[in-house]
Amino acid sequence: MTRLSLLEALKTRVLLADGAMGTQLQQAGLESGHCGEAWNVDHPDRVLGIQRRYAEAGSDILLTNTFGASRIMLDRHGEGARTPDINRASVGIAREALGGRGYVLGDIGPFGGLMEPYGDIARTEVERAFREQAKALVEGGADGIIIETQTALEEVELANAAAREAGAPVIIASFAFDRMADEDDVRTMMGISPEQAAEFMAQHGCHVAGLNCGTGVDMRMAADIVRRYRAACDLPVMAQPNAGAPVLEDMKVVYKQTPEEMGEGLPGLLEAGPRIVGGCCGSTPAHIRRFRQILDAAIAEGRA
Repeated sequence: MTRLSLLEALKTRVLLADGAMGTQLQQAGLESGHCGEAWNVDHPDRVLGIQRRYAEAGSDILLTNTFGASRIMLDRHGEGARTPDINRASVGIAREALGGRGYVLGDIGPFGGLMEPYGDIARTEVERAFREQAKALVEGGADGIIIETQTALEEVELANAAAREAGAPVIIASFAFDRMADEDDVRTMMGISPEQAAEFMAQHGCHVAGLNCGTGVDMRMAADIVRRYRAACDLPVMAQPNAGAPVLEDMKVVYKQTPEEMGEGLPGLLEAGPRIVGGCCGSTPAHIRRFRQILDAAIAEGRA
């Protein structure tokens, strides 16, 4: 049987992505401040164990462990020279975790700064970093690239161009929104509204419009953003909300919404019409397992 492409699969049913990676790496032994992306080469078995748990929980899509694997980010850990190896290895690990099914998205996160003239990092340096990372992820065999947790149109434009140049079969841009003082409105840190983000993604040839992370972006707010995206563009939507609002405990930010509590909001999110759902900060394989149960029921009833 011919395997459907990711975009073809989205037309048949809602797909389930995975959950948070950073907290899972810490639970596996990653020390605070150390480079989790380097584990793709140094401790691939530990990364595989995390992604296998997501796959066993029911994820159709796994994101590679490369959120901070641009050369700009890796240089801060003294790992820049291994950028291509770290990114290529990540795809193979995710593919092995899926066991021959599902889809792998190469994850490109923010480069971690501000470009000139707002900051001190040159646009050409960011372009080079995104090109190198996108090329390695596509060479590694990723089914697509997700440019995630983005707040500025300029950065998404560069990463999107790099993914297109690398020949990524699917490009997803995913913005991180914050709840404003007016609780009915959300914008990115750089002031971008969901409508502006959606129109930008459509105009620049992205295949899927995404949202993830952000302050106060829970299931209810995620559903609202999905509706605003769909009103502003015709792209399929991917939604990865956090496990509730962040709470500071013992000088650490934690997300306390349980799988059951987070799952209660999933039907409302599905009603808004996303084609991919998953979890962001605070979500675990247990959250994804609960999502799988709810999503399967919705699919069986023709609601997803």
